[in-house]
Amino acid sequence: MALMMCRLFRKNILMAGLLMLGQLLLFADSTNTKERSVTKLGDGIYEIRHPEAPDGFPQGNTLVVIGEKSVLVVDSCLLPSSTRQDIEQIRKWTDKPVAYLVNTHWHFDHTLGNATYAAAFPGLQIIAHKHTAKMLAEWNPGAIARYPGRVDRLRKSLESGQKPDGSPMTEADRRDFQHAIDGNSAVVTEMKNAVQATATIAFDHELVLDLGNRIAEVRFLGRANTAGDTVIYLPKEKIIAVGDMLDHPVPYLFGGFPVDLINTLKTLSEIDAQTIIPGHGDVLHDKTYIAQVIEFVQTVNQEAEKELDQGKQQDEVIANMLKSFDVQSWRDKFAGSNQEDIDFFNSSYEGLVKASVYQVKMR
Repeated sequence: MALMMCRLFRKNILMAGLLMLGQLLLFADSTNTKERSVTKLGDGIYEIRHPEAPDGFPQGNTLVVIGEKSVLVVDSCLLPSSTRQDIEQIRKWTDKPVAYLVNTHWHFDHTLGNATYAAAFPGLQIIAHKHTAKMLAEWNPGAIARYPGRVDRLRKSLESGQKPDGSPMTEADRRDFQHAIDGNSAVVTEMKNAVQATATIAFDHELVLDLGNRIAEVRFLGRANTAGDTVIYLPKEKIIAVGDMLDHPVPYLFGGFPVDLINTLKTLSEIDAQTIIPGHGDVLHDKTYIAQVIEFVQTVNQEAEKELDQGKQQDEVIANMLKSFDVQSWRDKFAGSNQEDIDFFNSSYEGLVKASVYQVKMR
């Protein structure tokens, strides 16, 4: 399942991030992606959705945009085998080179394939926001090096009955931890020689790329899931890729900047886009889901602020919100009756509460 690895990875992201601060799938959209799928969004525009890795780690979506002169790729996936499959697919679509690769943020399920693209397409420019570029260079190499040791930590957690943060494990946690352990060796084998290729172009606010009769705008709208979240907008086609600023059907809210996220998503809503490619999950065709995420996060932020204004300590507020906040209606909206999505939502909500309380307190 993607759930387990997301929990562990995103909780690490929470600590690091806060401190540093065209066709429908034949199966239901879920946090657990089992099959690779390609959706044609327009002439020469494709979204690739990847199956999770054997240990349950999620693999980000990829957008491919083909112009008359060159190709733009958005996010390069996790496993080298998945990235090579994408490159093989692109070469069937066009003989034009991939000239630009944009990373929407630094999490390596969206960036570890950078080096594979660079090797396949000499002269490739890797583009990222300046904060993302810094994290690619300084954080990801260590995270990748530590990845093989994850299995030992997982086993210790199973034996102790406690998650890495010291909280008790649920049955869902146990299933996910065991799934990750069972699939670990296959992922480690793939990642053994993988390196994190970093950005060759770091930008602050906006870049405009001309692919040949096709313009792509690379924009920073504000902090959201990370401090450098980037969107890629095709103004003529009204298509936008947003990375983990949005994930569907359950948002990844395990850390980041939930206070900033509200305004960033509102800015996103103002862009004239009819097709939205999230970081994980199927393509969206209107802005209803954006509004739903805004309302949910805003409600949690407001509750955190109310509790803190009463003079309660941070840990007390977190405990109260995890225990007493009426989250059932939101769980139903995002997860429905799918148990995997319910488990994922519960973990995402816990991360959101911690991040929200922390950021509200620091304002």
